[in-house]
Amino acid sequence: MKRSKPPLFLARRSYRRRRIRDGARLLPVFGLFLFTLPILWSPAGTETQDTAPDTIYLFAIWALLIAIAAWMAPRLSDGAADQPAGSEDEV
Repeated sequence: MKRSKPPLFLARRSYRRRRIRDGARLLPVFGLFLFTLPILWSPAGTETQDTAPDTIYLFAIWALLIAIAAWMAPRLSDGAADQPAGSEDEV
């Protein structure tokens, strides 16, 4: 009798949970990049810089990051109940 080979791919649920965790780890880095992006924008043709569009942009990015984190939070907590007692994820 042949022994069956282990599956080549991870289960979908654990794979998605790991990708959500990876996304949660990268979210602050992505947010920092988006917050520093207005520094790279070239100023308008006038001598004084118009800060209103930059402020609107920063608040929009801030709200977007909160929404993404709120979407990720329930999906991050799902994994703790599914794991057996002896198996902990190593960092």
